[in-house]
Amino acid sequence: MKLVRFGVSMEERLLGEFDNLLDKKGYANRSEALRDLVRRCLIGQEQQDLSADAIGVISFVYDHERRELSHRLTRLGHSRLGKVISSMHVHLDATNCLEIIVVQGTFGEIQELADQILSIRGVLHGELMLAPRLPNQES
Repeated sequence: MKLVRFGVSMEERLLGEFDNLLDKKGYANRSEALRDLVRRCLIGQEQQDLSADAIGVISFVYDHERRELSHRLTRLGHSRLGKVISSMHVHLDATNCLEIIVVQGTFGEIQELADQILSIRGVLHGELMLAPRLPNQES
């Protein structure tokens, strides 16, 4: 892959804050940080096309003692066979569990599944991370 150099002008104060953030995050240089920022921005644009292919991770913490919650989550996962690639279940304490689900489909399908999971009563916290499916990834 060919690299192209270009210049960026920025207010000194803003650049100082950016450099501090790079140090905290452990970036080797500004170029790598800018590449990551551009990638995130482009992913945000791709997510606007709900029919574009994507992969995602839905992670959430829930109270497994909540009546019927575990069964609802299992039924929801089984209703999306082919979309759910893998999952991991972690017991956090006597009542709380962490579930991590890797999914594939379109941005719209994955967002819909995440919304369904995260809105269930008893799910205490959750997050969806999305990325576009790269051209060399097989379905």
